[in-house]
Amino acid sequence: MTGSDMVPAQPDPERATKPKRKVGPMARAEARLALGMLMPTFVIVFAIVLFPLAANFWISVKPVALADLRPAAPIVSERTSGDDDVAGAQFTIEYRLRNSSQDNVITNVTLADTLPETIAVDQIDERCTIDGRAVFCELGDFAPGYRETIEFIATPVEGLTGEEIDPRASAPVMDGDAPNVLTSGEFTFGNFVRIFDSRAFWGVLWVTIAYTVFGTAGALVLGLFAAQLLNTEFFGRSWLRGLFLFPYVAPVIAVTFTWVVLLDPFSGTFNAILQRMNITDAGINFFGQRAVEMNLFGLTVDFPLALASVIAFEAWRYFPLSFLFILARMQSISSDMYEAAEVDGASPFQVFWHISLPQLLGILSTLFLLRFIWTFNKFDDIFLLTGGAAGTRTLTVEVYEQGFALSNLGAGAAVAVVVFLFLVAFATAYFRFIHREEG
Repeated sequence: MTGSDMVPAQPDPERATKPKRKVGPMARAEARLALGMLMPTFVIVFAIVLFPLAANFWISVKPVALADLRPAAPIVSERTSGDDDVAGAQFTIEYRLRNSSQDNVITNVTLADTLPETIAVDQIDERCTIDGRAVFCELGDFAPGYRETIEFIATPVEGLTGEEIDPRASAPVMDGDAPNVLTSGEFTFGNFVRIFDSRAFWGVLWVTIAYTVFGTAGALVLGLFAAQLLNTEFFGRSWLRGLFLFPYVAPVIAVTFTWVVLLDPFSGTFNAILQRMNITDAGINFFGQRAVEMNLFGLTVDFPLALASVIAFEAWRYFPLSFLFILARMQSISSDMYEAAEVDGASPFQVFWHISLPQLLGILSTLFLLRFIWTFNKFDDIFLLTGGAAGTRTLTVEVYEQGFALSNLGAGAAVAVVVFLFLVAFATAYFRFIHREEG
């Protein structure tokens, strides 16, 4: 081959460097306009989502109790005693003062009031001054739980009634400086140390994980079974589909009360059926008994009865959501694939395993992510069924118990932060590994 026969290599257009697009003044102005139009949305998202989240992180590192949400303040109650409606007769104006806090000191406390022009003040407290009708008192500092009464001696003007000389016609105003733990610069990690050092916390964490995993898996399995059942044509299918949605759309207070009544150990219908069938001699306390002994393969194990009961309720209540999504995905699968499998002689299980299930993996993984997050954050179901007793306390119930039952708001916020971080780690791992494998 001669040099004239050689064809020069052509440049690869895909690898050629594309020139950078120049952004003109018009494009920059449009970008600024778009940002300005989106700014209200950003503000709303911050106010609704980010601000409460930031506030929760802030409270978790504060030594704050429920009572600390209302800072210490001086409180005054005014009353009169004596003949305040008799001209020339002296009566007493009392200001009963107290510190609303039993723990914090209030500094630079002052009292201001305006007296009516129909009385003459004969004697006042040495810490108070009168300028015309205005009274101002500098009371110094109030110790925790401090109480005191200030008295003024006054005389009504002749010819006026008691209503006209009422010194309580104007409300006294008190002021003072008190520390507010929420806005102070004091921070602590004692809330996190306290919850992580507690043996009960790790038990609650494992209960939460078990409740979330098995409750989510149960809802998906029931939803998959229901979708497979109602994906075929038969009489009354539409009515049955609507009936399957009842657990999800019914009020939570109604369905929890129904389950508690049905599974009542003394008068519950389910226990009565078990006793009639001679399965059990006495009623079983499904929501109140922590564990029962069971013999499995020759081994005696403690079965967590109450936890299994709330997991069953979780799976039953939320399987309709999975059922709807899975059924919609099933109906989008081409019928040609099923017809080809039927011609090839595939069994129903083989059709499901090799055709339906691979097509459903995407929606199943998405449902697992959503249901895992929602179940992990679930509070009302367990609280209404058991109140967190009998080994069913989850992290969300622990947030309530710490923050409100024990009035330890900082510890409750710390548990809420742990819940948030756990869910962030789970979502990150999901998108990092599981979602990538599906892609």
